[in-house]
Amino acid sequence: MPLAATGELVARAAAARSAVAAFNIITLEHVEAVIAGAESAGAPVVLQVSENAVKFRYGRLLPLARAAAAAAERAAVPVALHLDHVQSDDLLRQAPGAGFSSVMYDASRLPYAGNLAATRAAAEWAHAQELWIEAELGEVGGKNGRPPLDAHAPGARTDPVEAHAFVTDSGVDALAVAIGNTHAMTERTAALDHDLLKRLATTLDVPLVLHGSSGVADGELTAAVAAGIAKVNVGTALNIAMTGAIRAFLAAHPEAVDSRKYLSVGREAMVGEVRRLIGVLAGRHVPTTS
Repeated sequence: MPLAATGELVARAAAARSAVAAFNIITLEHVEAVIAGAESAGAPVVLQVSENAVKFRYGRLLPLARAAAAAAERAAVPVALHLDHVQSDDLLRQAPGAGFSSVMYDASRLPYAGNLAATRAAAEWAHAQELWIEAELGEVGGKNGRPPLDAHAPGARTDPVEAHAFVTDSGVDALAVAIGNTHAMTERTAALDHDLLKRLATTLDVPLVLHGSSGVADGELTAAVAAGIAKVNVGTALNIAMTGAIRAFLAAHPEAVDSRKYLSVGREAMVGEVRRLIGVLAGRHVPTTS
């Protein structure tokens, strides 16, 4: 089917008080696994290509993007393409021609005024290209004499009043919030601030996005969706599943040299994780705390 639009998938999820799963892809095996897992779950999905993934692919966006688009167009469920954590304006401007319907523009490393100015300019450009745009805001001012924390720092928290001003003044379509989640966690021990999330959901009139979800336990994810998270980003969890399966296969088969043998095992492990996490977000699985 034709590529879906991220904004439409997120809007539908928000209206249904559910969340669309958005998985970061690095290899073709990631692409195939995410789509197969989503088809197995009977759910729409977002394929995300981060700026870091582009750097890994020798700085070239199109090879991975075109492979993802080709796979998405043959999927049995709606699949959208999203360009994630973009800091480079040059990369941002490649999005429309590469099949992306949305971008996450990340200027959260800047002080509030700089983040706002850069994000506003990116939003104006993106909307002119009919792109849906997400931004990120952590703790935009230091508390109790501490220096400001960007949205990626473990102790960052999004202030509802400042977030409302940021969304209003920047014109973004969605906001990634810092509520105790942290990027690239390999253990699922993050404790989300659910009271803060409720205040953010009440204060803001745009969909809320949860980054760093690989470090969040099932029960916490289910509660976050129920409280207003409409898009859940997952990256590290897929890499853990893939790497663990490949490591176990090679340990059992030290003579293996055909990469298809172990890549297929890694791909199937990711399929299972995608299917499982989509079920958790939909409330179809009993939440766990592990």
